[in-house]
Amino acid sequence: MSKLGTLGARLHRGEIGYDFVGKRKIWYGVSILITITAILGLAVRGLNMGIEFQGGAVFTTERTSVSVSQAETYAEEASGHDAIVQKLGNGGLRIQVAGVDTSKSDQIKKDLAKDLKVDAEKINADLVGPSWGEQIANKAWQGLAIFMVLVVIYLAIAFEWRMAAAALVALIHDITITVGVYALVGFEVTPGTVIGLLTILGYSLYDTVVVFDSLKEQTKDITKQTRYTYSEIADRSINGTLVRSINTTVVALLPVAGLLFIGGGVLGAGMLNDISLSLFVGLAAGAYSSIFIATPLVADLKEREPQIKALRKRILAKRAAAAAKGESLEAPVVERSYDDEEPEDDEATPAVVGPRAQRAQPSSRSRGRGRPSGKRR
Repeated sequence: MSKLGTLGARLHRGEIGYDFVGKRKIWYGVSILITITAILGLAVRGLNMGIEFQGGAVFTTERTSVSVSQAETYAEEASGHDAIVQKLGNGGLRIQVAGVDTSKSDQIKKDLAKDLKVDAEKINADLVGPSWGEQIANKAWQGLAIFMVLVVIYLAIAFEWRMAAAALVALIHDITITVGVYALVGFEVTPGTVIGLLTILGYSLYDTVVVFDSLKEQTKDITKQTRYTYSEIADRSINGTLVRSINTTVVALLPVAGLLFIGGGVLGAGMLNDISLSLFVGLAAGAYSSIFIATPLVADLKEREPQIKALRKRILAKRAAAAAKGESLEAPVVERSYDDEEPEDDEATPAVVGPRAQRAQPSSRSRGRGRPSGKRR
């Protein structure tokens, strides 16, 4: 088995682990700092909305020797607005000018043809009216709002309202960071960006729901025992799915990184940046939020419940009493071997949830049960 596979197996069994929930204030602080930076970037620089949202014109020319920088100058002089110019594979140019009135497009087309020394009839012009762009923007926000509402309803039914609230906070966290990065780097926001946002929300929810499902299963009838707290089980749920979350995120990020850095950066295919940046930032933020934000927040909310709070007091009192007697009473792992019978209350095999610890050996009574004697066939 590979080292990563061995690590994942040990994390799943609870032999090793990291105290994510115990150090949640650190992760909350990091998230707040990143979110504030994203909001400031959005407030100061704003979003560079594409012509699909604010209206404008896109002029596509035939092959020309004019450079991109010179074409930008010509387009800005002809239109009176900022222009974005991209070199096409056939040697032509794609000139995008936002905020242009459709009535002025013909004159701009003629001026560009004269400056670029190309035939005006061979310049293709695609026009988008500002009212249509505003309608598209409103529909995009409505779709995003409907998505969030449906997600919260589903999670509240499938799990509970605390998990739904935590997942909603994680989703807002991911969207804010992604939109803030767009504002900071100045990439254009297009319908492809909206598609990317909806896609990354799905990935973020996938990781979150996997951890929530494990947490729901392991905390069933948790108040009937006095061995482990809700936060310790939440920690074990994160650690048990940690390698899986990392693997799926890395596999998803690799092709997106190829689109962003090679396709958009090296090859100059700027249109790929519209969707690849939102996917890249959103996937990374989604993996972070599902591990460091969503589950610790659920643990915070659950620990406020009277029965969970009382359970925690009983467990801490029991451990304090054991420590006073010189005994070691560590937080156990819930998982057991398929061959073991149900343990009797406090006789479960102990292990530490969070910090690394040596797994205790099962008692002689439990070793003698569960497997039939005789040779294996």
